[in-house]
Amino acid sequence: MIVRQCTSRGITSQLCARLKEPRTQGRQDMARHSSDLAAFRDVFSKAKHVAILTGSGLSAESGVPTFREGGFWRKWQAQDLATPGAFSQNPSRVWEFYHYRREVMLRKRPNPAHLAIAECEARLQRQGRRVTVITENIDELHYRAGSTNVLEIHGSLFKTSCLSCGNVAVSHKSPICAALEGRGAPDPNTSNVQILPHHLPRCEQGGCSGLLRPDVVWFGETLDSDILTRVEEELDRCDLCLVVGTSSIVYPAAMFAPQVAARGMPVAEFNMAETPATMRFKFHFHGPCGTTLPPALARHETEDN
Repeated sequence: MIVRQCTSRGITSQLCARLKEPRTQGRQDMARHSSDLAAFRDVFSKAKHVAILTGSGLSAESGVPTFREGGFWRKWQAQDLATPGAFSQNPSRVWEFYHYRREVMLRKRPNPAHLAIAECEARLQRQGRRVTVITENIDELHYRAGSTNVLEIHGSLFKTSCLSCGNVAVSHKSPICAALEGRGAPDPNTSNVQILPHHLPRCEQGGCSGLLRPDVVWFGETLDSDILTRVEEELDRCDLCLVVGTSSIVYPAAMFAPQVAARGMPVAEFNMAETPATMRFKFHFHGPCGTTLPPALARHETEDN
């Protein structure tokens, strides 16, 4: 199990408390799941407010490294670099790691599952229905596929925040600063000569020049309260929830879909394997998301346009 802090910059252990509450109604969590696509399509055709939870398994189908347990960059475990302490101790090393990840991502493309989600959002919006993507991924592939209603609970590789003034900015520059040109190779034999702090990415807001960091949620940090509040609202309103390519082991996100199932709403899981939460859901579709999701979200015969 991987746990990230649930309380956030200002409010809300409230959401986490609600998610951890034992639920007794809608005993769907004990029911056997179904892989009946026609039955899912019938539910989908009637849904007015769809929440789609996505995780690293979705991006893995675009060739994105997941850096889950055991993943290394050079000789360091990737999770050990994704901490405030690692950045404080060696911002050069951490920036090289994130520069490598940014450069990899700029070469990746959305896969059929990303595209199916984006097309579904646009199509249902024209019908007065709503689709919201709630993603653990930091790669922006949903936006590049065309999705617009996206909540990034762990931040984005392509945003920075200033340690001095707090400004958050979008940057798709390659490299993000001149000193990172040609740096970040993952080979463990790569030289680890440090970049001096004043050559690392710096804030350009009003002459601040403070040191920038990736605007992502690191291990041990709190999730953004505004994002969590919006997530809570979507989970409370949705009448259908899809779980796509997520392991259901990263908390608090692992509790989102079970919360929906506990209030009696249908949840459909699209994944390469069953997860700890699978038995709580109404549907489970096994296989690559790029194969299973597009037919599930295709235009239904009852749709007007």
